[in-house]
Amino acid sequence: MTRLKLIRAPLKYVQGKGALLNFYEETKDLGSSFLFICSKSGYRSCHKKIEKSFEGTECKLHFKIFNGISSNGEIEKMRKIVKEEQIEVVVGIGGGSALDTAKATAYYEKLPVAIIPSITATDAPCTGLSVIYHDDGAFDTYLFYPKNPEAVIVDSQIIADAPVKFLIAGMGDALGTYFEARACIRTNSPSLENGGISLSAMALCELCYKTLLKCGYQAKLSCEKHLVTPALDAIIEANTYLSGVGADNGGLAVAHSVYNGFTALQECEKTMHGSLVAFGTIAQLILESAPKQEIKEVMDFCYSVGLPITLKEIGVTDGERVRIAAQKACIQGETIHHMAGDVTSEQLYDALLTADLLGQQYFIS
Repeated sequence: MTRLKLIRAPLKYVQGKGALLNFYEETKDLGSSFLFICSKSGYRSCHKKIEKSFEGTECKLHFKIFNGISSNGEIEKMRKIVKEEQIEVVVGIGGGSALDTAKATAYYEKLPVAIIPSITATDAPCTGLSVIYHDDGAFDTYLFYPKNPEAVIVDSQIIADAPVKFLIAGMGDALGTYFEARACIRTNSPSLENGGISLSAMALCELCYKTLLKCGYQAKLSCEKHLVTPALDAIIEANTYLSGVGADNGGLAVAHSVYNGFTALQECEKTMHGSLVAFGTIAQLILESAPKQEIKEVMDFCYSVGLPITLKEIGVTDGERVRIAAQKACIQGETIHHMAGDVTSEQLYDALLTADLLGQQYFIS
């Protein structure tokens, strides 16, 4: 099947120290009344800079702390505020759930959306989709949008001041970007946008991986001390833009299916998305019979920044639980089936245990 190549991205991406002080200038063409859907920590870290950027304007700002889950009920609550306050622009501030709630609210109300990540734990800010949950917290659906956000504005100091574990998790999510896209290219599988994978998309994915290797360790050190350095700025861009636009237009394979499989286990409920994706990336390389040096390079990187290379580090100590996760990761419709020759749950189980053995040997040596 021949697919038309497709690439989508945010209309505008702005990043740097103090970027939020320019929020009004970067978004004034979108409207004059703003609803800011915030996580608690996102509100604390961002609202003063945002308010300062609007000084001297007649714009109306409405900040609302959301309940922590991008649920159908929460989206309806935000839509009601939009109507009552005659909102013209919806803005998400926080982590993935706050941003997904804002994207969904804007989509249903046919309004522009701007995104302000207060952490870089995933590549959600730039993507044209949301993960939607039922009000009880159970997964409902993926909501795909006809366009990506109008603006994504990342203040590097905000990210530097956030706990370093979020930056590390974001590097784990970004780690899968190149390898999953490479697998999709091999099998002519679709991107998340259901298009063919362009040279531009693949270049972003490859640059994402190279940036992680070059700057990841130093960025981690900088973030631990709340310092904005060129290395940290590079990793913020890799976690947010290169990984987000790369995954959107490059596709997914084993690493994200492994994440979906392990989230079915109670012991992994609090394991961060990027940690599971990173471990899934190692398993994918084993399934591909990747060169020994490539596997070592990925494991060296994970070890250097604090990403997991053993099952124990993601919270799993029982091999039979791994079998359950492998079965969940291989259900019909999962992106693991984008792999050449396909992958059975038994093959994935073996790869996951082999990845764990390699990780254990890494610590011994």
